[in-house]
Amino acid sequence: QVQLIESGGGLVQAGGSLRLSCAASGRTFSTYAIGWFRQAPGKEREFVAAISWSGGGTRYADSVKGRFTISRDNAQTTVYLQMNSLKPEDTAVYYCAASGSLNYVLGYARDYRYWGRGTQVTVSS
Repeated sequence: QVQLIESGGGLVQAGGSLRLSCAASGRTFSTYAIGWFRQAPGKEREFVAAISWSGGGTRYADSVKGRFTISRDNAQTTVYLQMNSLKPEDTAVYYCAASGSLNYVLGYARDYRYWGRGTQVTVSS
């Protein structure tokens, strides 16, 4: 079992940056792919980015490509989401999730088994 705790959210002006962290507990962390999802008020949860168990493979939603970077440190059992050039439309609760499926790259929430509780990101215009 894997437990995930997100941190690093907050309020930032448009054009600013934030780095989210997803800290994991559990000895099998390094065997899971990790994804970031977000959910804005009144909208469905959407895929943001994902990284393979080794860190060698990544995938991004088109809306964040070139602005966000996902990385992981298996020794520290932490995954990061560096968010640059933030826009008001990036405002949402951000969740990290763990997937044991090779389908993690497809970005479907159903392929992710363990979820954190989320961290709020608010981007002001």
